Amino acid sequence: MKETSKVHKIAFVGDYLPRKCGIATFTSDVLASVATAYPESQCFAVAVNDVKGGYDYPEVVSFEIEEQDLSSYLRAADFLNMSNVDVVCLQHEFGIYGGTAGGHILAMLRDLRMPIVTTFHTVLQEPKADQRRVMRELISLSTRVVVMAERGRDMLQEIYQAPPGKIDLIPHGIPDVAFVDPTYFKDQFGVEGKTVLLTFGLLSPNKGIEYVLDALPEIVAKFPDVVYIVLGATHPNEVRNHGEAYRLSLEILARKNKVEKNVIFYDQFVDLENLTEFIGAADLYITPYLNEAQITSGTLAYTFGAGKAVISTPYWHAAELLADDRGVLVPFADAAAIAREVIGLLRDDNRRNAMRKNAYRIGRDMVWSSAARQYMQAFEASRNEGAPLSRKFQVKTLDQKPRELPKLKLGHLSRMTDSTGVFQHAIFSVPNFTEGYCSDDISRAFILGMQLTETGENPELVESLVTTCAAFLHHAFIADTKRFHNHMSFDRRWLDDCGSEDCHGRVLWALGAGVRQSQVRSFQMMVGQLFTLALPVVAEFTSPRAWAFALMGIHQYLHRMGGDSLVTQTRELLVNRLMGLFERNTHPGWCWFEESLSYDNAKLPHALILSGHATGREDVCETGLRALRWLNDVQISERGHFRPIGSNGFYQRDGARANYDQQPIEAQAMVSACLEAYRITGDSWWYDQAQRAFDWFIGWNDLGLEVYSSENGGCRDGLHVDRVNGNQGAESTLAFLLALVEMREAQAMVLSFQDSIAVSA
Repeated sequence: MKETSKVHKIAFVGDYLPRKCGIATFTSDVLASVATAYPESQCFAVAVNDVKGGYDYPEVVSFEIEEQDLSSYLRAADFLNMSNVDVVCLQHEFGIYGGTAGGHILAMLRDLRMPIVTTFHTVLQEPKADQRRVMRELISLSTRVVVMAERGRDMLQEIYQAPPGKIDLIPHGIPDVAFVDPTYFKDQFGVEGKTVLLTFGLLSPNKGIEYVLDALPEIVAKFPDVVYIVLGATHPNEVRNHGEAYRLSLEILARKNKVEKNVIFYDQFVDLENLTEFIGAADLYITPYLNEAQITSGTLAYTFGAGKAVISTPYWHAAELLADDRGVLVPFADAAAIAREVIGLLRDDNRRNAMRKNAYRIGRDMVWSSAARQYMQAFEASRNEGAPLSRKFQVKTLDQKPRELPKLKLGHLSRMTDSTGVFQHAIFSVPNFTEGYCSDDISRAFILGMQLTETGENPELVESLVTTCAAFLHHAFIADTKRFHNHMSFDRRWLDDCGSEDCHGRVLWALGAGVRQSQVRSFQMMVGQLFTLALPVVAEFTSPRAWAFALMGIHQYLHRMGGDSLVTQTRELLVNRLMGLFERNTHPGWCWFEESLSYDNAKLPHALILSGHATGREDVCETGLRALRWLNDVQISERGHFRPIGSNGFYQRDGARANYDQQPIEAQAMVSACLEAYRITGDSWWYDQAQRAFDWFIGWNDLGLEVYSSENGGCRDGLHVDRVNGNQGAESTLAFLLALVEMREAQAMVLSFQDSIAVSA
C-alpha cells in the first residue's frame, strides 16, 4: 500500500551516484525509497561534484554544485527557491562541501526559503573551532536534524547545544533482503564449499584491513577452507593522493603471511544488486575500522540488517548496534582478538545462527521502506513547524528593531596583551612573540580602550589596556625628529629608525581620542602634550591616509581644546589637501582621491565628513559623502553583501579590482564612516550601509563564513578566495571590536529615536 503525504516536492542535497562514496549511495537510496513509498511526491537531487565535469548522473539529478565554487551554492539556493520545493533534505559530512570545514553549504542554506531537514553522517566529539561553528550554524538553519544512533543524539545536545525536540533518530536504511543460507550465493563467486569472511566499502588506511590479514594465518590453521573477500574500490581521494599504495600493501601483507590463496580482492564499486549477493554469500562480516569516532556506518547497517554475524571494532555505531550479544566487539588494531573471535564463532554454529536471527529481526525496522516513512514524518513535522525566519541578513531601517549584535568579548584581546603592549600577530588564537609589537595596533587598542572607558565595561581590564598603550606610545616618540617608532621586538628593541607617515597619523588619532575621552587629568595632560609635539610634522607628509588619520585625531582633540589655533590651522591645511586630491583625481566613473583604491579606504571620506561638519564647510562634508557613497557602491557584490577591495592587488583605475584578500580593517573603516554619515545627515540609508559592512564580519560575505570568533571575541585575519585566514592578529581583532562598539552605540541611538517617536505618538 502506497503512503500519502502533504509534502509534494522534496529536494535531496548531497553526493549522488555514480559518484563513488558512501554519502552518494545513501542520498540515492533515501531518495529512491521516499519516491517509492510516496509516488505522488516529486523527489529530485542536487548533487555535489568533486571533479571537473561532474558525473553521468541519472535524470533525477536536477542541479549540480561545484564543490569549491561558492557561487554555485548560491545559484543552487536560487534554483531551489524558484522550484517551489516544500522541503530540502541535506546530507552533511564535512568532507563533501567546499570552504573551511565545509562551510560553503551555509551560504546556500541561509538563502533558502523552505524547511531544511539535515542528516548528520558525522558528529565529532572534539570538533575544531571551525567545525564547531559550522555544526552549530547548520543546526540553527535546519528546521529538524537527523542522526542514526542514540550517541549522535546525545552528542548534538551536549557538544553543540542542539534543542532536544529538534532531533530525530532514524536508523541507517538498508535493503529488504530475505534471510537465506549463505550457501545459496557462494557458487556465483566460485567459493562454494568455503567459509566466507567479508569486508566491504571504499578502501583507505583507516579501515584496518591489515589486522584481519594478520589474523588470517591463525584462522586458516583451524579452518583451511576460509576465504576472506575484501570488496570495494580504493577511495577516490586515496587514489588521487596516494594511488593504490594501500591496496598494494595489503596484497604484499597477504603474501607475506602466506594466505594469498585465502584472500580475494574485488576491486570494484559494486551496485546494490551485486552488493546484496556478496553480503548473502558471507558467513561472517568483519569491520576492523581504526577510528572510534564513527557515528554511522552504512556497511555495518547493511550486513547487520541482512542477518549476518558481525565482528567489529568498537567504533561508536558498532558499539551501539552490536550491544547485548547482537554481534562481537574486539579491541582496535588487535589481530589476535580478531582471530580468536572468528574461530570462536565458526566453531559455535548455535551462537552464530542465533546472532544472525537476532540481527535480522531487528533489521526489519531499518529497511528503506521504514526509513522512508520516518523521513517523511520528519519532513511533515518541519512543514508544520514552518520554515525558519528569513536567513538572509535583511537591511534594517529606523522603523524596525535592529537585530541582535554579537556579545562584546575581550578574552582574545586580553590574551594578546602583556605588560609591554598588544602583540602584532597571532598563530591562530595564540600570540606570536616573534613578530613583537607595533604602534599601529597599540593606537587601535588605545582608541578602543577610550571608547570602552565611556561605556564603563570591564573597567579593570580597560584601565590596564589604556595605561599600557599610552606608555608604549610615549616610549615610541622620538624627541629629536618628533616622529614615532612603529615596530618593537619581543625583547623591547625598536626595529626601525622611524615609523611610516600612516603610523604617525594613526598615533595622533589615538592621542586625540585620549585628550577628549580620558577622565583622568594627569593622563589627559600627558597624551595632550605628546599630541601637540607630534602634530606639526604632519604638514610635511605626503600620505593622504596620514592626513586623514591626523584629522580624526584633530577632531577629537579640538572637541576639548577648541581654542588651539595651531591645531585648527593644521586641520584647515589637511582638509584643503584632501579636497585638492579629490578634485584632481575624480573622473567620470571614478569618484576618488587617488588613482587607486588600496587600504583603509573609507578613512579618507570619513575625515572630510567629520571635518566639514565640524567647521561648517558644506562643500567639504558633501565631498566626503559623495566619495563615501561611491566607495560603498564599488564594494557591494552582485548579491548585495559587502565586498571590500582585496589587498592582493587593490584596484587601479581602469584596471581589474582585486576581490581577495579581504581585510577586516576595510569593513571596520566602512562601518565607522557610514555611521558618521548617518549621525550627521540623519539619513537611515547610511545606517543600513554600516550594518551591511558589519555583517561581513558575521558571515554575510563572499564565502558565507564568520570572520570574527564568537568564542573569544577575536577576529580572523582576512578572507581568502577559498577560506578564512585562521590567525587572529591584533589589527583584525581590534577592527572587529571597534566596529562592534560603534554599532552598539549607533543601535542604542536608533532605539532611543524609536522610543521618542513612540512617546510623541
